[in-house]
Amino acid sequence: MKSDDFDLKAIAQFARCALGCIHREYPRVHPYQLEKEADLMSPRQLNPAFYGCLDWHSAVHSHWMLVRLLRWFPDAPFADEAREAIAQNLTPEAIAVEVNYLKDRPRFECPYGLAWLLQLRAECAEWDDPLGRQWAEILHPLEIVAVNNLRQWLLDLEYPNRSGFHIQTAFALGLMWDWAISTQNSDFSALIKTRAKGFYESDRDYPLHLEPLGCDFLSPTLAEADLMRRFLTAEEFAIWLRDFLPYLPEIPDDIDWLHPVIPSNPTDYQEAHFDGLNLSRAWMLEGIVAGLPPDDPRILNLREVAIVHRRVGLEPVSLCDYAGSHWVGSFAVYLLTGRGLGMKPQRHRGHGEEGDRD
Repeated sequence: MKSDDFDLKAIAQFARCALGCIHREYPRVHPYQLEKEADLMSPRQLNPAFYGCLDWHSAVHSHWMLVRLLRWFPDAPFADEAREAIAQNLTPEAIAVEVNYLKDRPRFECPYGLAWLLQLRAECAEWDDPLGRQWAEILHPLEIVAVNNLRQWLLDLEYPNRSGFHIQTAFALGLMWDWAISTQNSDFSALIKTRAKGFYESDRDYPLHLEPLGCDFLSPTLAEADLMRRFLTAEEFAIWLRDFLPYLPEIPDDIDWLHPVIPSNPTDYQEAHFDGLNLSRAWMLEGIVAGLPPDDPRILNLREVAIVHRRVGLEPVSLCDYAGSHWVGSFAVYLLTGRGLGMKPQRHRGHGEEGDRD
């Protein structure tokens, strides 16, 4: 990772976006099934830990982002405020309500929001800090319910969702896999691997040229490849990728096969998705590179396309409005800190130093 990736002003801006919305109850998307009039309750009453950021999943990964930044930049100007803000929401009482909510609604936020919840809990557990351990313990009951709900969802799933939205299967499986590896949950990782290979192993000549599909913030094609590299050997993945994307060029400067997408109206909630698409494409391309043998001739080209998407994605135009500011920072931090690549901060690292990988 390049040292100049860590522009503290940009990092602070992403943190400020999260701090400005994790306690902001409205505006709110209300995707809840109402069974009776008594179900008409405020977001804070329904989900006292994750009631901000327009929706539950954005609140979850905004908390993840703040914990991630506390690990990487413990002395940053926003650190004390972040600790206090998270502590207000991650209380045993609030999580107990969230636990009951998920128990009563086993398909709620399946798979996207629950996969991010597992990432949040893993981030806290991996953090060598008393506060991280405290939050990990508080979140553990919610983690158990989330895993149970996701397991049943995955067992029941007949066909993968191949869209570029929250319900996409491949992206969620990638987050879930990383959590399972982090927690050494071999049963769950085995289930993910079995289902993923059944869904995707025989895919051939995938139509990347059709993307984006509407207002995607995830690439169905790249997310699938980024998932498969997680459990195939480098040699197996190289062969699979050649069948999956046979048209990938080997000439480093031939990068016309995938271009960043710029929102034309950054205040539109759907158009703002394109900023997230550029960021997630960048980290997925980096993941694909990491999964290939080091001498694979496609690597230089893949890296060049990843660099272009990284550069464009880290200047998100949608931060000018709540349409993007309530969530895009999480994607930027995921990319910058190499979460999907297992990157970890050094114990006493200064700003601009590289992190260690698992």
